[in-house]
Amino acid sequence: MSTHITGQEHSRAADGHGPSTNMQRKVLLGGSIGQFVEFYDFTLYGLSAVILSEYFFPDGDRITGLLVIFATFGVAFVMRPLGGLFFGALGDKVGRRQTLTITIFLVGACTALIGILPGFDTIGWFAPILLILARLGQGFSAGGESVGGPSFVYEHAPIAKRGLWINITLAATALPSVFAGGLILLLSTVMSDASFDSWGWRVPFLLALPLSAVGLWIRSKTDESELFKKTAAERPKEFSPIRDSFRENWVGMLQVFFVLGVTALGFYMLSAYFVTYIQTTGDLSREQSLLTNAIAMASYTIFLPIAGHLGDRFGRRPMLIAGTILLAVTSVPAFGLVTSGNMGLAFLGQTIFVISLCCYGGGCYTFFCERFSTKTRFTSAAISYNISYAALGGTAPFVGTWLVDITGVNTAPGYYMAAAAAVCLVLIFVTRLPETRGRLG
Repeated sequence: MSTHITGQEHSRAADGHGPSTNMQRKVLLGGSIGQFVEFYDFTLYGLSAVILSEYFFPDGDRITGLLVIFATFGVAFVMRPLGGLFFGALGDKVGRRQTLTITIFLVGACTALIGILPGFDTIGWFAPILLILARLGQGFSAGGESVGGPSFVYEHAPIAKRGLWINITLAATALPSVFAGGLILLLSTVMSDASFDSWGWRVPFLLALPLSAVGLWIRSKTDESELFKKTAAERPKEFSPIRDSFRENWVGMLQVFFVLGVTALGFYMLSAYFVTYIQTTGDLSREQSLLTNAIAMASYTIFLPIAGHLGDRFGRRPMLIAGTILLAVTSVPAFGLVTSGNMGLAFLGQTIFVISLCCYGGGCYTFFCERFSTKTRFTSAAISYNISYAALGGTAPFVGTWLVDITGVNTAPGYYMAAAAAVCLVLIFVTRLPETRGRLG
């Protein structure tokens, strides 16, 4: 049977009224795997915070050790804006596909490196220094992968289904918590505590390399979108993605910064902080914390594409407004349930938070791609996205731990989340954030 696609069939696939092409499906799968690998690496670090603090830093009190390890968690986010600048400009000049080949390999290699590093007891302060260097490499490569993957999918996606396709891609960012959390839970259950603490914790980090190889293989079967090829052929020779981004898109970059700041804070609270938060503040065991969080993250992968579909139907702006209101209203009670000390209530609190966060995600994830034209999409989105994630996402576990410590209020991080959502709601109206659904170019 012939697999040739006629011009009319390609047009129907592009606007969302016909079946998707084989190339479109490959791009969607490749983009989703890239997001999985990137967030697997970052999430794994947060899930392993307790044992990493004991292994890579000298003995001390528990809170100090966690603050130090969460500070190094944030270090990777410092490199994300630099990686976004470098890979964003490269992606807008030479193409998304070639750039994403580099980023997915680099982020996997840096994660696997953590899995072979000796600890503080073996090489002293060289251990945390090498850990930080690996984190910097993760952050630099993730600065390109985090935006390049969704941009690549967006430019291939059917116009009427962009929200659904982008949110399917971004739903893959929650699966690492399920996979990594389940893997850690399995290893810690079947292994003795001594074996897990000695070498078992390394296994999930080492798996990052073969996962990256799978993503590389799938992406090798894809091509640039017709939209990007057309834009590349028409741009002037003196084209400078960074200069043109700041000259033409500074308002849009500011809007993407604060819009993504809310989801960055919420997602990293959920995926990188809650497991430790439930253990230290809710007094549940590591296994109970991992299980409830893994189930909550699995629900994220279901609700986010649904929210993306709703964004295609009702628009990005209504989803952003509804999401900020939900987050502002539900965050404090949700965090209260999470730290109740009851496993069922901890899961319920995380589920309430997930639904609110996904509602917001139904607008924000497609908005950050649609807000910019193809010519500078990668660079403009990468700069604002990564600065936002560095400022609010990378600091989320540290700030959450610090707020509980200085206030003595278990729900203090919930107030922080609610305040961020309320500020964003005001800025949506003050900056006259536009509706972007259906934009071309």
